[in-house]
Amino acid sequence: MISLPLIYPILDTAALAGRGCPVVEAAEGLLEAGAGILQFRHKGPFTSSIFASAERAGELCRAAGALYVIDDRADIALLLNAGLHVGQDDLSPADARKLAGPDRIVGFSTHNEEQIRAAAAEPVDYIAIGPIFATGSKANPDSVVGIEELRRLRMLTTRPLVAIGGITPESFSSVWTAGADSIALIGALLPERCTKPDIRARAELLLAAAKSWCHNRA
Repeated sequence: MISLPLIYPILDTAALAGRGCPVVEAAEGLLEAGAGILQFRHKGPFTSSIFASAERAGELCRAAGALYVIDDRADIALLLNAGLHVGQDDLSPADARKLAGPDRIVGFSTHNEEQIRAAAAEPVDYIAIGPIFATGSKANPDSVVGIEELRRLRMLTTRPLVAIGGITPESFSSVWTAGADSIALIGALLPERCTKPDIRARAELLLAAAKSWCHNRA
C-alpha cells in the first residue's frame, strides 16, 4: 500500500495565475521545501505552454525523488510518465488503471458515503474525500463533509485517505486526527507575495507543522 506524505500540494494553474506565480517556480519552491508529492491541476485546454509547464514540473519531481500526479488527463499522464488522479465525472478508475498500468499511482475523488463505499472496489492507490470545509477552488463545489463525517467515513476504507477542501494550517490537527492520511492543499500554499522564495518559505512552515504533529502524536 502506498504511503503518502502528510501534505499533498496541488499546483492549480488557475489559482497560481491569479497570484501571478508561474507554475514551474511554484513547483521549484515546493520541492526545495521538501514536498514529497505534487499534483498538476489544469481545467482548461492543454496548450503547448501549459504542457511545457507540466513536463518541467514532472522533471523537477523526478530529480527531487517526489511523486508526480496529473489531475483528470490520462493522456497527459501517460505522455509524462506520471501518476493520474480522476474524479467522479472523469475516466473511470478501472479504465484509468488500464492506461496507467500496475506501477503508476492512481487516485480517485469522492464526496460522500456512497462514493467512498463504491471506491473500495476500484483499483486505486488512494481515495480523496472532500470538501472538508467550504472552498473557493471550485465553481460548483460538492456539499461540505466536515470533521465528524470525515471521522466516520475513515472507517469505511483501508485505502490511504486524502482530505481536501478549505483546509488551513489551523485545522491540520483536527483533519489528521479525524483519520486523514494526507491533506491536499491549494490556496493555503499561496502566500500574499507569490514568488518562488515566498512559496518555499510558506511550504517550509506547512511541512514543519506536519512534522510537529507527528512528533506530538508519537
